[in-house]
Amino acid sequence: MKTERNILAAFLLNLSFSVLELFGGFFTGSIAIVSDAIHDFGDSVSIGISYFLEKKSKGKPDSKYTYGYARYSVLGAVITSAILTVGSLLIIWRAVDRLIHPEEIRPYSMMIFAVFGLLMNLLAAYFTHGGGSLNQRAVNLHMLEDVLGWAAVLVGAVLIRLTGFYFIDPLLSMGVAVFILVESCRSFSHLAELFLEKIPRGIDISELTEHILAIDGVVGVHHVHVRSFDGVNNSATMHVVISEGDYAAIKRAVKEELREHGIAHATLELESADEECTDVECSAVALTADAHHHHHHHHH
Repeated sequence: MKTERNILAAFLLNLSFSVLELFGGFFTGSIAIVSDAIHDFGDSVSIGISYFLEKKSKGKPDSKYTYGYARYSVLGAVITSAILTVGSLLIIWRAVDRLIHPEEIRPYSMMIFAVFGLLMNLLAAYFTHGGGSLNQRAVNLHMLEDVLGWAAVLVGAVLIRLTGFYFIDPLLSMGVAVFILVESCRSFSHLAELFLEKIPRGIDISELTEHILAIDGVVGVHHVHVRSFDGVNNSATMHVVISEGDYAAIKRAVKEELREHGIAHATLELESADEECTDVECSAVALTADAHHHHHHHHH
């Protein structure tokens, strides 16, 4: 709940301010301010989207979305990254144009706007810090970027005032834009991993299976699948071959082991050692000599 309120506050602050900035940018002739304005505007739009998707992502699983709504928050992060990527490309394009045709800039008004921008974004960053979801982390990252952007504009304004070099301004805006581009590419790669169901960061399958095999009564484990819903919550499915012993106790032990590896949601299929696993590809991924053994010698 806190997350949502904070995102909303940041959104309203930023939106109202970015409109003001656009005017400021044109008034001072500074493309760095215009680029920060576009950046802020892009951020606030994406925060708006994130806000609704973050709300939706809290929904509990139902008959339509059996895995729950966590991926909506990921969708929010995708849209946000896309908006930022486009925004930063536009800024770079404008800045190059400005380097070729320099224009006069009013450094004093630029400083005033930069101080304003810094304060607004610090406030917004304060509102959104410490978020748990990828989405809120993405939002907070934007806020911090904006703070950096404004700090750069402030320094730039002072330098322009001291040196009279107007080209400092487009160079600054390119710096901000390249920074945003790198960040959104990073974010995209993480999101792509989620959508491609790559093993969640920080989980090592071979280590995990070793630990499970070490549990008393477990003779094999195969079909191990681990996925992440939203970059925060992980789930796993697997087939566990057990020799004998207390069914429930083994199941508890396996789930406990998974929890220690950051997997809270697990679906286990338990097989007895003399049962033939019907899936063909099983034999290819059986992970122990034991498990291998039971695939090739039918127990009659």
